[in-house]
Amino acid sequence: MMTVYIVSQLTIHDRAKYDEYESGFTEVFEKFDGKMLSVDEEPTVLAGKWEATRSVIIEFPSKRSAITWLMSDEYQAISKHREAGSTANSILVKGFE
Repeated sequence: MMTVYIVSQLTIHDRAKYDEYESGFTEVFEKFDGKMLSVDEEPTVLAGKWEATRSVIIEFPSKRSAITWLMSDEYQAISKHREAGSTANSILVKGFE
């Protein structure tokens, strides 16, 4: 298995809707094999422009486990609140072997 990371930039435009997402996130996330590595609303910009209001880095033991979490019924039920309250750019990247 190869460790993978989900890296997300989010711009929150409706905090109340986003808070609904956050209120259910931990309960859902804990059911899967992920590990929250960083959540930051004040990252230090080192190069380029960073207009997002939140950055998130999540680790999973495999691409399969990350996708299983994303596609799960439990996550899909709360992700609608994230989509209503924010815009996101997310990537899944491989860790080193």
